[in-house]
Amino acid sequence: MTPPQDALALPVSDRNPRLPIPSAPGELILPETAIFDPAAIRARVDAAVENAADTSAVRGAAVKVLQQAQDAGRAAIASAIDTSPLAARRATRAYAHLTDQLVREVLHIAQTHLHPNALPGDSDRMAVMAVGGYGRGEMAPYSDVDLLFVTPWKMTPAIETVIEATLYMLWDLHMKVGHASRTVKECLRLGKDDITIRTSLLEMRFICGEEAIADELQTALREQLFASTLSEFVEAKLEERSTRHRKQGGQRYMLEPNVKEGKGGLRDLQTLYWIAKYQHGVERASELVKIGVFRPEEFAAFDAAERFLWAVRCHLHLIAGRAQDQLTFDNQVAVAERLGYTDHSGRRAVEHFMQDYFRHGTKVGELTRIFLTALEAAHVKQEPGILGFLRGRSRRKKLKPGYGLKQNRLTVEDDEAFFADKLNILRLFEEALRTGYLIHPDAMREVSARLDQIDDSMRRDPEACRIFLDLLLKHGNPERALRRMNELGVLATFIPEFAPVVAMMQFNMYHSYTVDEHTIQVISHLAQIERGELVEELPVASGILERGVNRKVLYVACLLHDIGKGRKEDHSIVGARIARTVCPRLGLKPAECETVEWLVRYHLLMSDMAQKRDIADPRTVRDFAKAVKTRDRLDLLTVLTVCDIRGVGPGVWNNWKATLLRGLYRATASALETGLEDLNRENLEGEAKRALRAALSEEWGKAEVKTEIDRHYGPYWQGLDLATQVDFAHMLRGLDPDEIRIDTKEDEDRDATRVCFALSDHPGIFSRLAGALSLVGANVVDARTYTTKDGYATAVFWVQDAEGSPYEAARLPRLKGMIGKILKGEVVTSKALEGRDKIKKRERPFDVPTNIAFDNEGSEIYTIIEVDTRDRPGLLYDLTKTLANNNIYIAHAVIATYGVQVVDTFYVKDMFGLKLYTKSKQESLERKLRDAIARVAERAGA
Repeated sequence: MTPPQDALALPVSDRNPRLPIPSAPGELILPETAIFDPAAIRARVDAAVENAADTSAVRGAAVKVLQQAQDAGRAAIASAIDTSPLAARRATRAYAHLTDQLVREVLHIAQTHLHPNALPGDSDRMAVMAVGGYGRGEMAPYSDVDLLFVTPWKMTPAIETVIEATLYMLWDLHMKVGHASRTVKECLRLGKDDITIRTSLLEMRFICGEEAIADELQTALREQLFASTLSEFVEAKLEERSTRHRKQGGQRYMLEPNVKEGKGGLRDLQTLYWIAKYQHGVERASELVKIGVFRPEEFAAFDAAERFLWAVRCHLHLIAGRAQDQLTFDNQVAVAERLGYTDHSGRRAVEHFMQDYFRHGTKVGELTRIFLTALEAAHVKQEPGILGFLRGRSRRKKLKPGYGLKQNRLTVEDDEAFFADKLNILRLFEEALRTGYLIHPDAMREVSARLDQIDDSMRRDPEACRIFLDLLLKHGNPERALRRMNELGVLATFIPEFAPVVAMMQFNMYHSYTVDEHTIQVISHLAQIERGELVEELPVASGILERGVNRKVLYVACLLHDIGKGRKEDHSIVGARIARTVCPRLGLKPAECETVEWLVRYHLLMSDMAQKRDIADPRTVRDFAKAVKTRDRLDLLTVLTVCDIRGVGPGVWNNWKATLLRGLYRATASALETGLEDLNRENLEGEAKRALRAALSEEWGKAEVKTEIDRHYGPYWQGLDLATQVDFAHMLRGLDPDEIRIDTKEDEDRDATRVCFALSDHPGIFSRLAGALSLVGANVVDARTYTTKDGYATAVFWVQDAEGSPYEAARLPRLKGMIGKILKGEVVTSKALEGRDKIKKRERPFDVPTNIAFDNEGSEIYTIIEVDTRDRPGLLYDLTKTLANNNIYIAHAVIATYGVQVVDTFYVKDMFGLKLYTKSKQESLERKLRDAIARVAERAGA
């Protein structure tokens, strides 16, 4: 299990996050002399340079001693961090201390051994200051070293020579030094004009030289610059913060967050500290409690988040061996291991680690709101204007008794009186939705401090449940209330079963959001459809909602559909069990509870059927119709499925998925209305033949039409749409035995390019065509092959490029040439794939176990082989080649990709046209498919 935490309690809303080790001010991770012994090092330097012939030899000898000392100090700190991986603040101080000692010693060498000044005057005085993060005394292992050389007046040649020698030695020590040389007046002038320079001066710290100059500069800055420019500084830093957030993606739950610059990261905390120091002159963030900006428990959260983030950043630097602030997937695994996280409770160590990371990020956002509101109250920061999309009379709804407006936000008039009724915790969010006002952070603080009032009696109170359901159903924008309730801990306290999924990261490249944020996104998409905003994009789902469904059931199912994640057991089964408990508590009727439970249990069924099965096969539709049973459940499941896929992340929903789901919905709806007995091959085959005969009869003679219809076997008629059958008819017309005809067409409805092949039948034709497509960079999303009675093969592939868009028409001639070369033996696909598209280092940590299943019930005439594994270049080729080598005929392949996971589903027969019934044949084929997957993994560098 994850190791226990060190002392430092957090607010109730933080559900047991992992905490780094607190430390006393100034305490280092090692004794000072274990990091750098100044007396011993100076003696060694003096001895090393004693007999040096010239300044170049002095510098070389001194740097050699200091380099050894630096390496020893860094190794000692790194070793101490390995022993105490959570002692973040003591580690950052230790690196700053080591840097201080090196800078002091280098300056001493420059002034004493390289450029001694026997008679220094007043103008030769200088102070060396640390600025930026180094000035704060916070350094990660490979942080920049920012130095300011301050002189009282214009720089003299003697001082310039010393500075130059100092910098050269620091660069010789491989330090990344940022530097400036200025007088006190220049610092004031430049600080006034440049906010970045002003910020660096704010965190200035004296290292060595003339301390009187440092004191003079500090006093001048405080009296002549900082005191009169507070509002300007605050607005500039907040604008800088907004720009930085936009650049980093604009959201807290980024898959690969930047620990330093991302939303909820270290820079956000530092911005709060900069403003506080500028306004109040505080030296330590803990002083914000004394001046009333933070409550003690809020500062505890600030302190814990800062130390956690610093611990992560230090380990990132040590892993990379350089400055590295992007928490990439591979680094997430490595940092989690270094911090002592382990796999448990059905989840990987990295998922536990990232859940703690995002919880701290959420807390940083809450603290930022509190701090900025305090600035507004002090008239330092501008109040927010009314949101543009909410302007109008709805913004001016009269407030109910007990509420008030403060800084244009909703608050309560009397905290004690208002929260004496604990149901008012929920009513506050409802009033905010009703009136359109944002909730004032003061009211949010009171809510956070009173979460313990939400007890079992309140959770079972019918009025509390009514208010909660009204938040979902009555105001048209449930996302805003749910997100704020989630951030403040109200949602997880009112529905405790939701707590485990708060900030829960799913370690894959498919889900862009944490589980709680994904859930809110799903509800947001449902509300958008209800508001009529997606009619053109989602006609089926929009039509279902317009005709009417049980909205309460649908919204509660959306809220609970992933609530079972993070356990060893299938999350759909766990979630259904949880729904069985939660729904009655929320006041749903027994029939509604049963429907929600069913929707949660089978919320992936429609997606799986559409993306992993042949929806043109009558058995697929018949089995799905038997599972849903009623039109009402079909409608509810369809809308839930659409919202669930759209809520996964940007770019996941596309026309391909939309087409598959619409096709399955319409076929199932028809089957439920007309009866399942109409779903049989004979009926479908007869309808398809009549349609093709009608389509060809105007241009073709009866004999030609009859020849075309008679040449195809039964499965051909149900597997292809009429337009494709017409195209194949023209391609087969007059086809020579040694000719290959290729027809391509962009299928806008599916976001793919349809590629049709007509050619003489070859053994393993499917595999060869798949290999050619792979070699030209085309990703197959669906494929079907059929043989004719007169020895030809008709194959159709739907392909996309690497970005999930239709394959470019300009690249199709190369595809045709590649197929010809492969069929003639001029190109061997397996050799051509070697060395191509190695898996990127950041994607290697994703662990996708391989599962292979055989299903003889899902199709009337085929065995369905489902291969669920890690997606890699050339995988489809290797799998289909293995099947072909074992005399397995592939009629249809369906490819569903989920980030780095792929599910390849094959509809197959053996060489005699029979299903693969025998267990021994299945086991033998499974072994060979696993061997093929292993070969692909090795080729990809996994």
